[in-house]
Amino acid sequence: MIIAIDGGVASGKSAVGRRVAERLGLPFIDSGLMYRAITRLAAERGIDPRDSDAVTSLAESTVIRMEGERVWADGTELTDGIYDTDYADALPVISAIPGVRKALVEDQRKMARSGVVMAGRDIGTVVFPDAEFKFFLIASLDEKVRRRAAQYERRGERVDEDAMRKEVELRDRVDSNRPIAPLKPAPDAIIIDTDHLDLDEVVERIASRVRAGA
Repeated sequence: MIIAIDGGVASGKSAVGRRVAERLGLPFIDSGLMYRAITRLAAERGIDPRDSDAVTSLAESTVIRMEGERVWADGTELTDGIYDTDYADALPVISAIPGVRKALVEDQRKMARSGVVMAGRDIGTVVFPDAEFKFFLIASLDEKVRRRAAQYERRGERVDEDAMRKEVELRDRVDSNRPIAPLKPAPDAIIIDTDHLDLDEVVERIASRVRAGA
């Protein structure tokens, strides 16, 4: 069973995906962490994010392992600091490189051989276009900024809401307009507006749909 949960920045897809996976007894993969891992490695190795050949080579040669919200690259765990704002500008640039996406999509498909709940931006459209269940989560900009700020505060990080609003707007705009695997719902995805739903309500809607269709 493959369950694809897509959505933009702070739409709730990772938190929802994790809970849905627990509810249904499936592994959970946050595909966005894989792009963050490559972005962090590129920065640590002094690779210009605009050097598509170099970044693609890095993605192709790096062995990524996922376990829930933890990520390893070539055996080294990169989870701590993976959301650092130091990588915010480079992330959408690297995520839009065709070679990087090709390499990571191949990895994602291998990870799902025994079934998975996978969250991302192109899971239902590109990674698993034939997935049995596809969901696309949406939220207003105000709600996304509120959620993003709460995430940072839980990690003990300082929050600049004006800067965060610009970051969220930019990331969704770039992801929606990129020529490769743009952020958009699959034609057969179930769209869920999460603005007025709490986490448990969204999880229950998805789990119920899956149980009814399984």
